[in-house]
Amino acid sequence: MRLSGLDIGTTGCKLSVFDPDGAMLGSVYRDYPARRTHQAHEMDVGAIWDAVREVLAQAARTYPNIGGLGVASFGETFVLLDENDEPLAPAMLYTDSRGESQCAALSEALGETCIAAITGLKPHPMFSLPKIMWMKERRPELFARARRVMLMEDYIVYKLTGVAQIDYSLATRTMAFDIRRLCWSEDLLNAAGLDPALFSRPVPTGTPAGCLRPELARSLGLGGDTLIVSVSHDQVAAAIGSGVFDPSATVDGAGTVECITPVFTDFDPAEMARNGYCIVPFIQPGSYVTYAFCYTGGALVKWFIDQLGGHALEQSRDTGASVHSLLEGESDGMPTGLLVLPHFSGAATPHMDAGSRGAILGLTLSHTRQDLYRAIMEGVCYEMRLNQERLALAGIGIAPLRATGGGARSGVWLQMKADILNVPVTALATAEAGAAGSAMLVGVAAGVFRDLPAAASAMIHEQRTYLPRPEAHARYMAVYERYKKVYAAIRPLMEESTCL
Repeated sequence: MRLSGLDIGTTGCKLSVFDPDGAMLGSVYRDYPARRTHQAHEMDVGAIWDAVREVLAQAARTYPNIGGLGVASFGETFVLLDENDEPLAPAMLYTDSRGESQCAALSEALGETCIAAITGLKPHPMFSLPKIMWMKERRPELFARARRVMLMEDYIVYKLTGVAQIDYSLATRTMAFDIRRLCWSEDLLNAAGLDPALFSRPVPTGTPAGCLRPELARSLGLGGDTLIVSVSHDQVAAAIGSGVFDPSATVDGAGTVECITPVFTDFDPAEMARNGYCIVPFIQPGSYVTYAFCYTGGALVKWFIDQLGGHALEQSRDTGASVHSLLEGESDGMPTGLLVLPHFSGAATPHMDAGSRGAILGLTLSHTRQDLYRAIMEGVCYEMRLNQERLALAGIGIAPLRATGGGARSGVWLQMKADILNVPVTALATAEAGAAGSAMLVGVAAGVFRDLPAAASAMIHEQRTYLPRPEAHARYMAVYERYKKVYAAIRPLMEESTCL
């Protein structure tokens, strides 16, 4: 029996397949478009469902005997379904600005402190609930036809099985879920004027939904006994797929977005809310995770290569050498001294400021392309150091990191993280941590693995560990003290009208 993990993302979906011993056999990917205008950021959920069916059918042909599928997805984005389970409107992305006045109304009615205490979230229009309220208020005739409100995880699980359930971590992204009682919040839904019956049943991460619908199984070439499992928000799946089950380790997702996901049991909720950190129920009762992230991790590195790679790109094409290694150059592993504020797509935690913009400070005629490339990586690390300090104020520590994603292939960057954060950083062999986490949960649900630690033993393999160097840490911290002043110095110069 082969195991698989389906990751529903904002630009495409990927299905990764593993054998019973945990080895990854391969993956299938399909993309789909998003529509972004000044007024709306939307997705066609029909296109997402078509892409899911395509990857499932392709995987069934390429990797026969898939016995289980776990579904993870990005958060917040929701779809309204009518009585025939047909979408009533495009899905609103988290970046869609509609819902701002509704979020303000909720905050005024209940208070930000109350909402944060219930939901683990600082009120923000990025979450589903304010946008659902916008639909109800601005498109009442359409909303009156709604019979279900679903995020992408429970939508796909429902389409596959006919069972409407959503795991706790995705339910949290609605801003309507009580993270302690583990149910939909009556207070929030009453204030929003919404019927709880619209929402799927909340279940623990890794809960089986049942088997694939027989007619769908036949059309896709899969077995009718293929088990479908509700996994989680994609970052939670990545933590599980990195072997992070408790506070003794932390996952560093070094992908397009740089995201550190610590596990904790005790915390200061007021301090968490003040810095925009969410509180998400995790796999063990009473345990939680949060997301400390920078919108531009790998995305900023890619921008630099695409726009300023120059001769390194040509040399890479001619010689086959990695463009990343060419741009990293012969580094001595010490700070460049440059200051890069990595807010090229706005600021994530702890600022949560969409109007912030990137900055590069300290350039001289003696600096090289390699210096600037490494300074960009340093800027991302300094931003995560800032998150590390803010989390410490809330009682949450950053344990030794387990690094996944494309950025985990750079030894220079991993050593930089170890030096700046002053914790060991271990590169994992599996780049697709989210898919691995989904497959691990499917394997446990199907009885292939006894428990998650057994699944981790089979599926997670460590590579090199990078230890912090005291001298480098001290020198980086001298630069970091200057870095902490950059946001406050630069932000007043950025007009809101410059926001894209």
